[in-house]
Amino acid sequence: MTVSATRAPRPDTDELAAALKILADPNRLRILDTLLAGTQCNCDLGDRLGMAPNLISHHLGILKKSGLVRAEKDPEDARWIRYSVNREAVEELRLLLCTFLDDTEGRSGAGGACGR
Repeated sequence: MTVSATRAPRPDTDELAAALKILADPNRLRILDTLLAGTQCNCDLGDRLGMAPNLISHHLGILKKSGLVRAEKDPEDARWIRYSVNREAVEELRLLLCTFLDDTEGRSGAGGACGR
């Protein structure tokens, strides 16, 4: 079988599955969605989402380990940690998912339209 030179390579399904597993938890999606609006501390996230601090910390740890979320000490008070979205990692995930869903091979006849 010959692969067309114009077709984008298919993404690694194991990598995609791991990323989707991280996002499959509704609490992590809610946290990520909140962080997409701007930087937050653990207590702000808890107030906005109605979640216990230890639960927020657990999910933030998973999101940080995945690279989707960054943590930085507050410059004015180092006791506070501020969380933000790693925009580059989110864009990489978007491209990975779009590449997977792109129908350049004509499987459904719909054509690729992910973000275009």
